[in-house]
Amino acid sequence: QVRLVESGGGSVQAGDSLRLSCVDSGRTASDYGMAWFRQFPGKEREFIGGITWAGGRPMLADSLRGRFALSRDIATNTVYLYMRSVRPDDTATYYCARPQRPFIGSDIQNYDSWGQGTQVTVSA
Repeated sequence: QVRLVESGGGSVQAGDSLRLSCVDSGRTASDYGMAWFRQFPGKEREFIGGITWAGGRPMLADSLRGRFALSRDIATNTVYLYMRSVRPDDTATYYCARPQRPFIGSDIQNYDSWGQGTQVTVSA
């Protein structure tokens, strides 16, 4: 049963902005939040950041702070990843993931549900 569904990827030009969405169709009141990862070909998944359903300041990887941002919409069970000034080295498959324990971080073992991924391709 598919629970997390990402959308919003595509082919863009360097410097463009993009908004990715992740809908959690099975969200319950006990769920903590959502994280985003990305995966480059032949590499491990890289933590981008995450946000709790309760609100508060989103967490972002230091290298992406300033260009990426996160928000969530409780009414639609959606978490958004905003990407601006994208670069060719942002080209990757982007995934959202649900943490099974109440914290968000880069440890992939903490995530028990993943979306199918959405591809972002940035051309120069």
